[in-house]
Amino acid sequence: MAKPIALAFSLCLLVLFQSCLAAHQQFQSSKQNECQLDQLRAREPDNRIETEAGRIESWDYNQDDFQCAGVAVQRITIERNGLHLPSYSHAPQLTYIVQGNGFLSTVFPGCPETFEESEQSDEEQGQQQWQGQQGRHGQQGRGQQEQEEYEQQGRGQRGQQGRHRQQGRHSQQGQESFEQLDRHQKVRRIREGDVIAIPAGVTYWSYNDGDQPLVTINLLDIGNQQNQLDRNPRRFYLAGNPQDEFNQQGQSQSSRGQQGQSQWDQDQQQQRGRSGHQQQQGGRSRHQQQQGNNNNIFAGFNTQLLADSLNIDQQTAQQLQGQNDNRPQIVRVKGRLDFVQPAESEQEERQQQGIQRQQGQGRNGFEETFCNFRIKENIGRPSRADVFSPQAGRISTLNSFKLPILRHLDLSAERGFLYNNAIYSPHWNLNAHEVYYVIRGSARVQVVNNNGQAILDNEVRQGQLFIVPQNHAVLHKASNNGFEYIAFKTQDNAKINTLAGRTSVLRALPDVVLANAYQIDRQQARTLKYNRQETIALSSSRSPRSHRNWWDIAEMFV
Repeated sequence: MAKPIALAFSLCLLVLFQSCLAAHQQFQSSKQNECQLDQLRAREPDNRIETEAGRIESWDYNQDDFQCAGVAVQRITIERNGLHLPSYSHAPQLTYIVQGNGFLSTVFPGCPETFEESEQSDEEQGQQQWQGQQGRHGQQGRGQQEQEEYEQQGRGQRGQQGRHRQQGRHSQQGQESFEQLDRHQKVRRIREGDVIAIPAGVTYWSYNDGDQPLVTINLLDIGNQQNQLDRNPRRFYLAGNPQDEFNQQGQSQSSRGQQGQSQWDQDQQQQRGRSGHQQQQGGRSRHQQQQGNNNNIFAGFNTQLLADSLNIDQQTAQQLQGQNDNRPQIVRVKGRLDFVQPAESEQEERQQQGIQRQQGQGRNGFEETFCNFRIKENIGRPSRADVFSPQAGRISTLNSFKLPILRHLDLSAERGFLYNNAIYSPHWNLNAHEVYYVIRGSARVQVVNNNGQAILDNEVRQGQLFIVPQNHAVLHKASNNGFEYIAFKTQDNAKINTLAGRTSVLRALPDVVLANAYQIDRQQARTLKYNRQETIALSSSRSPRSHRNWWDIAEMFV
């Protein structure tokens, strides 16, 4: 009796194993077939969402080249005084600041709130501001009197505030009431040229306090092993009433935005009027009444349970769920966003950058704790160039040696400035896919597959994006207006092998091998090997060496 049962059990296990193996092989086969590419394209964004204070554009991640690289890409524009609401993703992200400046903060789980208010912070900041102004104007004698008057006014104001607090405490005897000072995790200043690394599942928000739009390019590495879901990009919002950022039926969403900001305001007023009499019952979740809509993650919880979990009243819980809030992902702040931050000092920042460069050679990442990870690095400045040619341009790379957190994300980046008619040496990526976004200018780009076919041979221009799969050979030649780009790579220490220049594979081969491989004589083989003395950024033999473009002029003043 026991033997038939054991035999049947063994057969069931065998069938289950074979089915799992077949499914795995089918998945691997389909994954490999995704990179059987016959044609590549430089693409514009396919989807556009207009919000109260900006817009979110995305490329169709279902295209074959995106599926091969396992990535999704967004271009996010935050208008002045706009706040991109807190969110997180199931995939690691790299963000590049194309334009503008602002603030960004990440929330690492379990880490303390290291930025906190104190009752003396106003006085200290006021004195620092006064001292900075005094140092600039050089008014020492009159400044001392002004400082004494400022301190006396400050003491009077703080004394009145202290008396108000004491009166408030005495008036609320028998109740547990106190004034809680704000604390939060670190807020970072971000500027054009910054690359920001955001791990999977880590919440972040950003805010534009500048005078021009804050434009970012965001890459989501949905093929990363940290993503345990499928390859459909998702973003989970903690607030607002977000729309689907990767919905490929983009025309319906963008048409409303093209009508302008005034139409947005009119839509919001109409929606508020309709929702004024549609109050939710406390015991029901919003999901029960708004199935099919995209809401923040609090909306799916039962209102009463959510209120009990956070120890708040139901009205506040409904505010968290956004029951009367129809604003999408980017909202306009009323007034100015006021949070705890240290006073900015350009001199201190330059000193800190110098210290980081000196320590960077010996840094291995182990001295950084999880809560103190550096998550950003600027690669847009000329001083950060790893490759520079006065005739051809400059290239800056960012990998896990320079920014150790990239080792955990398994991503890296490259920033390129090619001058007029300059050439990026033909090359291939040994261990990574590469996603290019054109920031300024244009270039002719060719990508060649393993069959020797040019699957991309087009001019790429500002605002377009194209993908170069692993081991596919690629060549760029800048136009007369130059070529400026940011490239994301799906490996934290991506490597390339060049086909031209001083470090090329051809130069490393014996001349007799080249002579027999290409049916040329040895003198021609040596000419082929040694004609280029540059490394990666190559000057064009057809362009005058003395011609300088606006990038050269700009670098003289940086």
